[in-house]
Amino acid sequence: MGTVADPIGTGLIANLARPGGNITGVSLMSPELAGKRLELLKELAPGLARVAFLANGGDPAHRLFVKETQDAAQKIGIHIQPLVVKGPDEFDGAFSAAIKEGSGALIVQPLFITIGGHARTLAELAIKYRLPTISDGNQFAELGGLIYYGPERLALDRRVAYYVDRILRGTQPADLPVEQPQTFALVLNLQTAKRLGIAIPQSLLLRADKVIK
Repeated sequence: MGTVADPIGTGLIANLARPGGNITGVSLMSPELAGKRLELLKELAPGLARVAFLANGGDPAHRLFVKETQDAAQKIGIHIQPLVVKGPDEFDGAFSAAIKEGSGALIVQPLFITIGGHARTLAELAIKYRLPTISDGNQFAELGGLIYYGPERLALDRRVAYYVDRILRGTQPADLPVEQPQTFALVLNLQTAKRLGIAIPQSLLLRADKVIK
């Protein structure tokens, strides 16, 4: 497997160190990323007190994403507003609810980007509602989102290739511990920032792996 969000919660493996059965690979389970995304939003807007989380109700792993974010938010005094939707028809209503309840930023579950292909739609809604948005959905910033922060995808792909090689050489999947991401990337979209009417701090620009101008 490659980039599965919650292989334990969905019953694919027993645990990361000893997956058991016939499945192993790379998991996106990385709780520290939830805290890092909140820190980036807080750096962008120091007075941020409430953040909405757009979750995919059709994906069992959405509960993990929401809980990780809530746990991280509690430590830094931010309230999380879960917005669980079934599909793109509910996006506009979710953004409206976020604004109505006073959320100052939005985190998007990556499945909407990587599988759903809704990055551009979500980016345009973020501009419509003037809501800074971050996601670890692959190429979110390149497709119009304000911030991508998450695993470096090429590094993940290389690790999946490593697993394929080991298994083809005869190693049993049950004997290969499941890995979590080790390399991360920060991508900022200045075009989107300009349309949102916000200035990205120099401290963030200097740390970015890629800046889209």
